[in-house]
Amino acid sequence: MPKFADPSSDPFDAGLLSRVRKLMDKAAATSNPHEADAFSRKAAELVARHRIDPQRLDLAGRSGELAVREVALGRGAYVRGRLALLMAVASTHDARVVFGSSPLGMIAYVAGFESDLDTIELMYHSLHGQAAGQMADIRRSTPAATQRFRRSFLFGYADRMGQLLANARSGVEARGSRVEGSVDSVELALLERAALVDEFADRSFGRVRAARAPGAAQATGWRAGAAAASGADVGRTRLVGRRALGRG
Repeated sequence: MPKFADPSSDPFDAGLLSRVRKLMDKAAATSNPHEADAFSRKAAELVARHRIDPQRLDLAGRSGELAVREVALGRGAYVRGRLALLMAVASTHDARVVFGSSPLGMIAYVAGFESDLDTIELMYHSLHGQAAGQMADIRRSTPAATQRFRRSFLFGYADRMGQLLANARSGVEARGSRVEGSVDSVELALLERAALVDEFADRSFGRVRAARAPGAAQATGWRAGAAAASGADVGRTRLVGRRALGRG
């Protein structure tokens, strides 16, 4: 199980991951897909509301801790799909991602505020586990065909999940702006926060070389992955009965 930093040093972050995990445990425990979706959406909105708290935004702008977190993506046919999923989650938290090779496979480097990095790791590992569990059940006529379909599935899953998370964030920010009475004030604070991450990422990563684009995905596998993402339990931490897919 992935380890997460203790966010207790920030009074606005204390207990957030615990509440998110409890909601996702409820989503995992129910056999009713509608209940699971309700718990998942509530958790996603909790994270989004937490991020736009005016006091928290002000604290982050003045003294928030920025860091780079390493996420191992392994090697094999699915590694770029894993990267796409991580980037989909990271982008909705204003984090920046680059990647590089290592003797153990691909490593992603995620730059952002510490509290956001904790949430990104939690959500990425959960969503990847759910996708891998569904991919493990996919079989086609040959091993090569199975691999191609699974790979496309993961890309479609990542793309759709990015849309769902972005929509959840936009909805919460719009409601938060109305409550605060000023859309501009919330948007400005978020833009300033993102700019701090950009500056930190530029300093931390230095010159970054563009990667070669991944190979094309199959349309049928992509659509199947996108459909699966629409019912995903966002951030779920335990996946009862799910089989690991492995590196391939």
